[in-house]
Amino acid sequence: MVDGGAESPQETAARLALVDAGLPPPRTQLRVFGDAGEFIARLDMAYDDEKVAVEYDGAQHWTDPAVRQRDIDRHFALAELGWLVIRVSQDLLRYRRATYVARVESALRDRGFVLPTVKSVTAHQRLAS
Repeated sequence: MVDGGAESPQETAARLALVDAGLPPPRTQLRVFGDAGEFIARLDMAYDDEKVAVEYDGAQHWTDPAVRQRDIDRHFALAELGWLVIRVSQDLLRYRRATYVARVESALRDRGFVLPTVKSVTAHQRLAS
């Protein structure tokens, strides 16, 4: 269940929540380039075929004006390339995990991804065995 691409425990928790829900693991730290080959963003995790990204936003994404503006510009550039970005906060991950997973599932479904019908054993159960 280890993924060297995770840059924080929260990113790992966000990824494992998706895997625990039966989704395939997203790719981590995916680099996105524009039509002319210019660097646009490095995504925390993504389902690149469907262009669905998941970004964990720590406190600095809300409290630091420079980071906030950079996020706004990145989001706009990604949307222009057809990406749908699902943003995850500590509150969403900790207290409303089902909402978070449902948002990712819905986005994947809308992009044509066929979701598995059988839930797998959770990552935490696999680690315990």
